[in-house]
Amino acid sequence: MAHRKTHNSTSTSWLISRGHDGKSWATASAILQTGYADACDHSSGALHMPIDYLRSLAGKDRTVRANRQLAFVLSGIAGAVNAGGFLLVGQFTSHMSGIVSAMAEDLAAGAFGLLVSGFAGVLFFIAGAASSAIMINWARKRTLQAEYALPLIAEALLLLIFGLLGGNVAGVEWLFVPVTVMLLCYIMGLQNAMITKLSHGEIRTTHVTGMVTDIGIELGKALYWNSHRHPADMDVHADIGKLKNLSALVSFFFLGGALGSFGFRSIGFGFTLLPAALLMLMTLVPLIDDLRRLWRLTR
Repeated sequence: MAHRKTHNSTSTSWLISRGHDGKSWATASAILQTGYADACDHSSGALHMPIDYLRSLAGKDRTVRANRQLAFVLSGIAGAVNAGGFLLVGQFTSHMSGIVSAMAEDLAAGAFGLLVSGFAGVLFFIAGAASSAIMINWARKRTLQAEYALPLIAEALLLLIFGLLGGNVAGVEWLFVPVTVMLLCYIMGLQNAMITKLSHGEIRTTHVTGMVTDIGIELGKALYWNSHRHPADMDVHADIGKLKNLSALVSFFFLGGALGSFGFRSIGFGFTLLPAALLMLMTLVPLIDDLRRLWRLTR
């Protein structure tokens, strides 16, 4: 590297010393300007790398890799919100299986107040999913870059509101518990519908049952012994890539749950600022792209 610097310095000095005529000075100037332009391009490219990454993570144009990485982050956030909800109100809110089962138990036990609360949770999960679909389709018809970012922005704002206002109503249990359940169910429906539409139904992030089932299916394929008595085209093969992705999603959900439980125990409602900030960071570039486009159109 030192040798290269010396060589470049010597070459430049030689060009300048030779610059008695206009042609030599023009040549020297062109070479120096080219080197400066290359340095600027390299600096600009380094700056654009995180911007391009964030744009691919939550922007309109999708890749398999970006879908997978976004799903990992959202799975961790879902785990954190789910664990936090259980810690605060004693109820999981990211999956409907448990809530519907609890509703059946409440009906049998005559606990009609809890039955209504569970029913409201299911309705708000559906409302969150419907809202996500509306936002995505609205943005798609307007060719917005924030097509998939809008539900995540809404999720971030709702988490922010929950974190800022939750402490003020925590003492009013009759209001706090049902509002918390409905709000968190709405958030989870919002997120799950977004990743479902984005991945064309291949990925879920707010509940683990389907993922664990698919892991079992792929493990069964991997353990299956293919006999030579059958044609080769009947051999059973596991999708190792799918198995790794599913295992990672479950792991991120678990780690997010552990972090959420620790965070809510240690910080309280303020912990929601962390996932809210992460969601806003992921959606910032597509949102700015659309705002810049709108500004150019209205000039």
